[in-house]
Amino acid sequence: MPMSRISLLKGKSPEYIRALGDSLQRAMEESFNVPKNDRFQLVHQHEPYEMMFDRSYEGQRSDDFVLIAITIGKPRSTEMKQAFYRRLVALLAESPGLRPEDVMVVVSSSQGDDWSFGGGRPAA
Repeated sequence: MPMSRISLLKGKSPEYIRALGDSLQRAMEESFNVPKNDRFQLVHQHEPYEMMFDRSYEGQRSDDFVLIAITIGKPRSTEMKQAFYRRLVALLAESPGLRPEDVMVVVSSSQGDDWSFGGGRPAA
């Protein structure tokens, strides 16, 4: 069960935010072996002074820059991660219309006992 944090500058519409989350979820389902309806996303919108990023690191970034941090419990192979990154930027380009240069993704792994899905019980 991945948990995603999506950070971007304030000012986008609810429809844009929904499209962003929908495309992320679709990419995870299609190429990251995430079951349908296994969706846990947090969106953080920041004032410009709260989100600092290099606009020219590895390409040219705009005010549409999005940082997606995903915590996963089950490790994925390098090949699976690379396929996921490619699929994600393709879907985000379609909806909400985000340029691939404006997407940064960080995937972190954790162990099963680092999670509790509810009821105070550790994950199996």
